[in-house]
Amino acid sequence: MNKKHDAFFRWLFSRTERTRILLELAARHDAELRLFLETVNLDTLERIPDSYSEVEDTGEADLAFRVNVSTGAPVLVGILLEHKSGRDGDVLNQISRYVRSVMKNLDEKRVYDGLPTMAVIFYNGRENWNPLRYVEEGYPEYWRGSVLPFRCTFVNMANIPDEACFACEDVYTAMGIVSMKYAFDKEKLLDVMPKFVKSLSKMAPEEVSCLLEKINVYLYEYIGKDIFKELDMAFVSIGQKYGFESAGDYFRKQIADAREETREEERAKADAEKREIAKGLRDDGVPMEIIVRRTGFTESEIRSF
Repeated sequence: MNKKHDAFFRWLFSRTERTRILLELAARHDAELRLFLETVNLDTLERIPDSYSEVEDTGEADLAFRVNVSTGAPVLVGILLEHKSGRDGDVLNQISRYVRSVMKNLDEKRVYDGLPTMAVIFYNGRENWNPLRYVEEGYPEYWRGSVLPFRCTFVNMANIPDEACFACEDVYTAMGIVSMKYAFDKEKLLDVMPKFVKSLSKMAPEEVSCLLEKINVYLYEYIGKDIFKELDMAFVSIGQKYGFESAGDYFRKQIADAREETREEERAKADAEKREIAKGLRDDGVPMEIIVRRTGFTESEIRSF
């Protein structure tokens, strides 16, 4: 069964530029995915709009895309991203149903409206699991590669190197991968997260706050309350840990600065009015000691007005 934390995966990779980076990082250690990427033009990657909305957060798949083949011909293939955090014996059936219902070619001139699809299962669970390991077991050689009605590869996110994430051009993708890789490893999280500080420092405060808050919520849903409490105590707050103010702090500071500016203007106005009063009293012949007592100005200041 899918869990709510799959929403983090969907939020992160619903942006095609992040999906592209994820696929390219994963392909470095997955030969099947690498061969697939050689056949398509990722510059044409397009998400199928609201591809999972019909079943909301408990749907049968996470994200679906269409992409042109690399030959330049107007031919599309499909890419399906499926995220799993634990064993799911029905995952291939889920993907098969989803491919049949979503992966359609909308060109009426095509003699077949189905899209050949590559399904990529991204896994970040505790256990050693791969649903593809035995899918073709017992079939003759003739049927190898034809058992499933779609191409499929399995990516254990633990195999994506930290160094590749640290060097990644997109901090959202990089920190998202690391968060999923080490969601069960508190000590490792605390070790690797500070290494993104330099990248985060180049972002707007509100963007940093949004990303860290999403990771915060994800880890809370993922690792359980007890471990999260330990993490929360260690971080104090994710924003404070990395030296960033939260979006709330950022906007509160803006409001405070604006209020202070207003107060300064009000003080300057009040001071000008008091100067006029002092000048008027002086010109009316009121004794200097009385003007000093009433206005707070020194005698020399009053004489200079």
